[in-house]
Amino acid sequence: MAKLLVVATGNPGKLQEMQAYLADSSWELTIKPENLDVEETGETFAENARLKASEIAKFTGNWAIADDSGLAVNALNGAPGVYSARYGNNDTERIGRLLRELGDEKNRQARFVCAIAVANPCGEIVIQSEGICQGEILFAPCGDGGFGYDPVFYVPEKQLTFAQMTTDLKKSISHRGNAFKALVPQLRKLGVAD
Repeated sequence: MAKLLVVATGNPGKLQEMQAYLADSSWELTIKPENLDVEETGETFAENARLKASEIAKFTGNWAIADDSGLAVNALNGAPGVYSARYGNNDTERIGRLLRELGDEKNRQARFVCAIAVANPCGEIVIQSEGICQGEILFAPCGDGGFGYDPVFYVPEKQLTFAQMTTDLKKSISHRGNAFKALVPQLRKLGVAD
Protein backbone atom coordinates (compact mmCIF):
# COMPACT_ATOMS: atom_id res chain seq x y z
CA MET A 1 0.00 0.00 0.00
CA ALA A 2 1.27 3.45 -0.88
CA LYS A 3 2.29 5.76 1.93
CA LEU A 4 1.48 9.45 1.78
CA LEU A 5 4.45 11.81 1.56
CA VAL A 6 3.71 15.53 1.75
CA VAL A 7 6.09 17.61 -0.34
CA ALA A 8 6.97 20.92 1.30
CA THR A 9 6.25 23.02 -1.76
CA GLY A 10 3.44 24.94 -3.37
CA ASN A 11 5.07 24.44 -6.78
CA PRO A 12 3.41 21.70 -8.90
CA GLY A 13 6.57 21.51 -11.03
CA LYS A 14 8.69 20.56 -8.02
CA LEU A 15 6.07 17.97 -7.00
CA GLN A 16 6.30 16.37 -10.47
CA GLU A 17 10.09 16.43 -10.33
CA MET A 18 10.12 14.64 -6.97
CA GLN A 19 7.53 12.12 -8.24
CA ALA A 20 9.90 11.28 -11.09
CA TYR A 21 12.82 10.69 -8.70
CA LEU A 22 10.65 8.51 -6.42
CA ALA A 23 8.70 6.76 -9.20
CA ASP A 24 9.94 3.31 -8.15
CA SER A 25 9.00 3.76 -4.50
CA SER A 26 5.76 3.04 -2.66
CA TRP A 27 5.18 6.71 -1.85
CA GLU A 28 2.16 8.67 -2.97
CA LEU A 29 3.26 12.31 -3.13
CA THR A 30 1.02 15.27 -2.48
CA ILE A 31 1.59 19.01 -2.29
CA LYS A 32 1.57 20.78 1.08
CA PRO A 33 -1.58 22.58 2.27
CA GLU A 34 -1.89 25.93 0.49
CA ASN A 35 -2.27 27.90 3.73
CA LEU A 36 0.90 26.47 5.30
CA ASP A 37 4.10 28.39 4.69
CA VAL A 38 7.31 27.72 6.59
CA GLU A 39 9.75 30.60 6.85
CA GLU A 40 13.24 29.60 5.74
CA THR A 41 15.31 30.97 8.61
CA GLY A 42 18.18 28.47 8.39
CA GLU A 43 21.72 29.54 7.55
CA THR A 44 22.37 26.46 5.41
CA PHE A 45 20.43 24.51 2.79
CA ALA A 46 20.29 21.53 5.17
CA GLU A 47 18.84 23.61 8.02
CA ASN A 48 16.10 24.98 5.76
CA ALA A 49 15.23 21.51 4.41
CA ARG A 50 15.01 20.10 7.96
CA LEU A 51 12.90 23.02 9.14
CA LYS A 52 10.40 22.71 6.29
CA ALA A 53 10.10 18.90 6.50
CA SER A 54 9.61 18.94 10.26
CA GLU A 55 6.98 21.70 10.27
CA ILE A 56 4.99 20.19 7.39
CA ALA A 57 5.04 16.74 9.02
CA LYS A 58 3.88 18.07 12.40
CA PHE A 59 1.15 20.18 10.80
CA THR A 60 -0.24 17.42 8.56
CA GLY A 61 0.50 14.36 10.72
CA ASN A 62 2.06 12.67 7.69
CA TRP A 63 5.54 11.87 6.46
CA ALA A 64 7.02 14.95 4.77
CA ILE A 65 9.89 15.69 2.42
CA ALA A 66 11.53 19.05 1.79
CA ASP A 67 14.47 20.29 -0.16
CA ASP A 68 16.40 23.50 -0.26
CA SER A 69 18.84 24.28 -2.98
CA GLY A 70 20.78 27.05 -4.56
CA LEU A 71 23.95 28.30 -6.12
CA ALA A 72 27.18 28.97 -4.23
CA VAL A 73 29.89 30.96 -6.02
CA ASN A 74 33.44 30.75 -4.65
CA ALA A 75 34.50 34.30 -5.55
CA LEU A 76 31.37 35.65 -3.80
CA ASN A 77 32.10 33.78 -0.56
CA GLY A 78 29.33 31.28 -1.27
CA ALA A 79 26.69 33.83 -2.31
CA PRO A 80 23.91 33.80 -3.33
CA GLY A 81 23.67 30.58 -1.26
CA VAL A 82 20.45 30.21 0.75
CA TYR A 83 19.30 33.51 -0.78
CA SER A 84 19.51 32.17 -4.37
CA ALA A 85 15.76 32.46 -4.97
CA ARG A 86 15.63 35.90 -3.35
CA TYR A 87 18.59 37.40 -5.26
CA GLY A 88 16.14 39.23 -7.52
CA ASN A 89 12.46 39.30 -8.44
CA ASN A 90 12.81 36.89 -11.38
CA ASP A 91 15.39 34.74 -13.15
CA THR A 92 16.58 37.57 -15.40
CA GLU A 93 17.18 39.88 -12.42
CA ARG A 94 18.92 37.13 -10.42
CA ILE A 95 21.28 36.27 -13.30
CA GLY A 96 21.93 39.96 -13.97
CA ARG A 97 22.84 40.62 -10.35
CA LEU A 98 25.11 37.57 -10.21
CA LEU A 99 26.99 38.59 -13.36
CA ARG A 100 27.34 42.21 -12.17
CA GLU A 101 28.71 41.10 -8.80
CA LEU A 102 31.20 38.72 -10.44
CA GLY A 103 32.24 41.33 -13.03
CA ASP A 104 35.55 40.38 -14.65
CA GLU A 105 36.51 37.98 -11.84
CA LYS A 106 38.59 35.15 -13.31
CA ASN A 107 37.66 32.60 -10.62
CA ARG A 108 34.21 31.55 -11.86
CA GLN A 109 34.06 28.29 -9.83
CA ALA A 110 30.61 27.55 -8.43
CA ARG A 111 28.45 24.68 -7.30
CA PHE A 112 24.77 23.94 -7.10
CA VAL A 113 23.80 22.37 -3.77
CA CYS A 114 20.60 20.51 -2.88
CA ALA A 115 19.77 19.33 0.64
CA ILE A 116 16.80 17.02 1.24
CA ALA A 117 15.21 16.06 4.55
CA VAL A 118 12.45 13.56 5.35
CA ALA A 119 10.48 13.82 8.59
CA ASN A 120 8.22 11.24 10.20
CA PRO A 121 4.67 12.23 11.21
CA CYS A 122 5.97 13.46 14.60
CA GLY A 123 8.26 15.93 12.85
CA GLU A 124 11.50 14.07 13.60
CA ILE A 125 14.06 14.18 10.79
CA VAL A 126 14.85 10.57 9.90
CA ILE A 127 16.70 10.99 6.61
CA GLN A 128 18.94 13.69 5.18
CA SER A 129 20.93 13.80 1.98
CA GLU A 130 22.89 16.35 0.03
CA GLY A 131 23.90 16.54 -3.60
CA ILE A 132 26.41 18.84 -5.27
CA CYS A 133 27.16 19.62 -8.91
CA GLN A 134 30.40 21.50 -9.58
CA GLY A 135 30.66 23.97 -12.41
CA GLU A 136 31.50 27.54 -13.27
CA ILE A 137 29.65 30.74 -14.09
CA LEU A 138 29.80 31.98 -17.68
CA PHE A 139 30.12 35.67 -18.55
CA ALA A 140 26.76 35.59 -20.39
CA PRO A 141 23.72 33.26 -20.52
CA CYS A 142 23.81 30.34 -22.95
CA GLY A 143 20.93 27.95 -23.72
CA ASP A 144 17.14 28.06 -23.68
CA GLY A 145 16.20 25.25 -21.30
CA GLY A 146 15.96 24.93 -17.55
CA PHE A 147 15.23 27.74 -15.14
CA GLY A 148 16.90 29.91 -12.55
CA TYR A 149 20.66 30.16 -12.99
CA ASP A 150 20.79 27.29 -15.53
CA PRO A 151 21.82 29.49 -18.52
CA VAL A 152 25.01 30.69 -16.77
CA PHE A 153 25.94 27.45 -14.92
CA TYR A 154 28.46 25.62 -17.11
CA VAL A 155 29.56 22.04 -16.41
CA PRO A 156 33.07 21.63 -17.95
CA GLU A 157 32.99 17.82 -18.08
CA LYS A 158 29.85 17.97 -20.28
CA GLN A 159 30.85 21.22 -22.05
CA LEU A 160 27.27 22.45 -21.63
CA THR A 161 25.29 24.76 -19.37
CA PHE A 162 22.36 23.28 -17.48
CA ALA A 163 20.16 25.26 -19.92
CA GLN A 164 21.72 23.42 -22.89
CA MET A 165 21.30 19.91 -21.44
CA THR A 166 18.51 17.47 -22.12
CA THR A 167 16.24 16.91 -19.14
CA ASP A 168 17.62 13.38 -18.67
CA LEU A 169 21.26 14.51 -18.77
CA LYS A 170 20.65 17.32 -16.29
CA LYS A 171 18.71 14.97 -14.00
CA SER A 172 21.57 12.43 -14.05
CA ILE A 173 24.31 14.89 -12.98
CA SER A 174 22.48 17.68 -11.16
CA HIS A 175 22.71 18.51 -7.48
CA ARG A 176 19.08 17.42 -7.03
CA GLY A 177 19.69 14.18 -8.91
CA ASN A 178 22.73 13.43 -6.73
CA ALA A 179 20.76 14.21 -3.55
CA PHE A 180 17.98 11.81 -4.58
CA LYS A 181 20.51 9.09 -5.51
CA ALA A 182 21.73 9.29 -1.89
CA LEU A 183 18.19 9.53 -0.47
CA VAL A 184 16.41 6.59 -2.11
CA PRO A 185 18.58 3.83 -0.55
CA GLN A 186 18.01 5.39 2.87
CA LEU A 187 14.25 5.31 2.29
CA ARG A 188 14.52 1.63 1.40
CA LYS A 189 16.48 0.88 4.60
CA LEU A 190 13.68 2.46 6.62
CA GLY A 191 11.28 0.02 5.04
CA VAL A 192 9.11 2.84 3.77
CA ALA A 193 10.07 2.58 0.11
CA ASP A 194 10.06 -0.49 -2.11
